[in-house]
Amino acid sequence: MKKILMILTSHSAMEDTDSKTGVWLGEFTDPYYEFIDQGYEVTLASPMGGQPPVDPMSELTENITASNRRFKDDQAAQNAFATTQRLTELNAENFDALFYPGGHGPIWDLAGSQLSGQLILDFLDKGKPVGAVCHGPAALIAAAELRPGFLQGKVISAFSDTEEVLTGRSGNVPYQLQSKLEELGAEVKTALIPFTSHVEKDSILVTGQNPLSAGPTAKSLIEVLESLRASQL
Repeated sequence: MKKILMILTSHSAMEDTDSKTGVWLGEFTDPYYEFIDQGYEVTLASPMGGQPPVDPMSELTENITASNRRFKDDQAAQNAFATTQRLTELNAENFDALFYPGGHGPIWDLAGSQLSGQLILDFLDKGKPVGAVCHGPAALIAAAELRPGFLQGKVISAFSDTEEVLTGRSGNVPYQLQSKLEELGAEVKTALIPFTSHVEKDSILVTGQNPLSAGPTAKSLIEVLESLRASQL
């Protein structure tokens, strides 16, 4: 059975506001069930381990997805979510692919996590796919700090500067993710219309733009995994 490691944020506080952030629930549940339904074994982890924070906005009625509702009735998934492993306990050798959901949290903790950054490099160096969606690609910043030039010329997607402004939260984050990734040499491509699905694939690195891209990003990662498996037969 193919094994996928999903790394979630442990960060819950927005800057200069009482608002909370964390995992955007649908960006976890949509990919999680894409993987589970295709027969993959999923392991959940986070920088601090245990229960990750959930962005309260992602639980509002207008942001609820079918996978969110499924998660609410899935005791096994809820138990796994409440008991995520610490990054210190993980090794790329034990998994076939790596995936980062979003929510604003990653731009604080995962962007600065050397453990997470090294995992990304280890997976890619071993020819194992890495996926990330929305603010999840902030984790690539840590990899670029460990390996200067890592993002140079890579074609990726991520939550756009325009979308950040439209959410009304641009003043509560330390940097605009799209701009930061571009400063590090990445070519960030986004949908013409904000908040519509967009996925980019650069070899075995698969990235998506926003919450609507979460499921499609996971599907694209599965396609990469299946293609690699077929080439090894």
